[in-house]
Amino acid sequence: MTLPRRVEEVLGVTTLELFFDLVFVFCITQLTGVLAHDLTPHGLAEVALMFGVLWWMYSGYAWLTNTMAPTSAGRRLVVLAGMAGFLLVALATPTAFGDGGVLWGAGYLVLVAAHAALYAQGNPQIFRILPANLLAGVLIVGAGLAGHGPLVYVLWTLALVVPIVQPYVVPAGGRFLIQPGHIVERHGLLVMITIGESVIAVGVGAEGLPRDAGLAAAAVLGLALAAGVWWTYFDGDDARAEHALAEADETARTQMTMFGYFYAHLPLIIGIVAMAAGAKKAIGHAWGHLTFAQALALGGGVALYLLGDVWFRRVMGIGPSRIRLAGAAAALAVAAAGLALAAAELALLIAVLAAVVVAERRAPAPDQPKLRPSAR
Repeated sequence: MTLPRRVEEVLGVTTLELFFDLVFVFCITQLTGVLAHDLTPHGLAEVALMFGVLWWMYSGYAWLTNTMAPTSAGRRLVVLAGMAGFLLVALATPTAFGDGGVLWGAGYLVLVAAHAALYAQGNPQIFRILPANLLAGVLIVGAGLAGHGPLVYVLWTLALVVPIVQPYVVPAGGRFLIQPGHIVERHGLLVMITIGESVIAVGVGAEGLPRDAGLAAAAVLGLALAAGVWWTYFDGDDARAEHALAEADETARTQMTMFGYFYAHLPLIIGIVAMAAGAKKAIGHAWGHLTFAQALALGGGVALYLLGDVWFRRVMGIGPSRIRLAGAAAALAVAAAGLALAAAELALLIAVLAAVVVAERRAPAPDQPKLRPSAR
């Protein structure tokens, strides 16, 4: 992911990019289903591995379209080919660590090929990191052929680690020139769509239940929880992040984008996925109790989201962090309520997020960040 030699002005996220993100979120929906089906450390590890591999390539497309808008017919066709790769990956996700690994890896290879084909139009240096991306897909195909056993997890772990480490071993060359407005809008839309997926999980959890006042109350609680997450992310932080990126020089802006949007958004989005999986179970058992794993997925997901958001805020130099750290601890603590009553855990998590928002409104307004390359 390097700067094309001819950087175009990208004014905003195109409708094709939004279409691309919708297909990517189908992958996230599938991951939520996998986690809801297997709410164990084993299931969480599988979801984390799959999401980590996918997030690397999604970020590659986000950085690509930040400097090269998909406006011509040729570029649009290549992006659509990449979307087909994500679709194949999504279809194979439920059985990715079994027979579906071959299809998952094949879809990933389509993603890699489309990304390289489009990026090469601006900067052939992409071919220096292409081998690592291709190797990741080959490793996943190999895991699918291996079937079951420890070797499968070794190959998946390598598929995650190799592309991320490779640029530090063999630098791709060139510089980044991040366009703040586009990168902030693109990731903000992705977070919003992911939150929307948690609302879908509420609807799925209500499937087959009597349409009565109890179900209506539980569904509203699930929606309110999703709204609380939305509020904490979009309550001015997107505008402040864009301002911070715009004020930074090119070197600092690149580092802030990498650590704030690539690394910090990993736990942030995985937290929303875990929360959605827990909410799906909570709606189905709103007036009963949850298992330990289900309650932990719900409360722990909110806690993980808040921790990722704290990391993001610190990288960008925006907003207070202690309040959200306290909120993460509280969200994890109230998971115990779900062991007695699922609806109680939902209500308490909503209260935690509301308390975070109110406390931050009353806290002194943060000064605009002073960005210096040496401090990053």
